[in-house]
Amino acid sequence: MGKMEDPDGVGEVGNPVCGDMMVIYIKVKEKDGVEVIDDISFQTFGCAAAIATSSMITELAKGKTLEDTLKITRQDVANALEGLPPIKMHCSNLAADGLHEAIKNYRKKKQNK
Repeated sequence: MGKMEDPDGVGEVGNPVCGDMMVIYIKVKEKDGVEVIDDISFQTFGCAAAIATSSMITELAKGKTLEDTLKITRQDVANALEGLPPIKMHCSNLAADGLHEAIKNYRKKKQNK
């Protein structure tokens, strides 16, 4: 948890209706010719469910390939937490979206080098 110094990618997402905001930071390393999430952290401003989903996304993504992490869905996050109340499902959506945005940001930076 917390801001990562010199991240390879950053994903910022939020929900203006409930006020939740997440920033997901990633470090990517190449292992055996495949890009892998080497480190991941988050800053979340919001409810307990938003913080829990942010934390869970770090558990689900760390050590996995970028391709595998792009397949993580909001339902995967909710399932890993053993369920969320229906009114809080948008929080798991933010966590998955934040991760996907961080990967997109990383790829854009890499392409522009």
